[in-house]
Amino acid sequence: MINFIEENIQYSVFSIHSQSKIERWIRRVAAGYGFDTGDINYIFCDDEKILAVNRQFLGHNYYTDVITFDYSTHTRIAGDIYISLDTVASNAEQLHVPFEHELLRIIIHGVLHLTGQADKTPETKAQMTAKEEQALAIFKQMQ
Repeated sequence: MINFIEENIQYSVFSIHSQSKIERWIRRVAAGYGFDTGDINYIFCDDEKILAVNRQFLGHNYYTDVITFDYSTHTRIAGDIYISLDTVASNAEQLHVPFEHELLRIIIHGVLHLTGQADKTPETKAQMTAKEEQALAIFKQMQ
């Protein structure tokens, strides 16, 4: 089951219709990497919440756009994906892209981590970006 949870934010991120499309998209992208989807919890929050999570669980003292906790098994992805809407909005502004585009990129970024994609080196970061773009193209083609 894919859950969308809103915590420490003032407005709703999705309509019911878009949630359904995003769920189908996530399942389709995961299947493209050979995975079924188990329980995936997206927690949409503000900068302060993601900073607290980053400090508590990762020992990092900085803001970020996404933190992925991976509970996947061999063939099924599962996890908790925290997304700071504040940082997504800032990134969208800096990149000159619509907020919705950046949010979808970050949503699928977490899924790609669950499928085993890393982004710590310049090479793996470039590969991650290419995979994000491929996934975004799939989303645009979906009804």
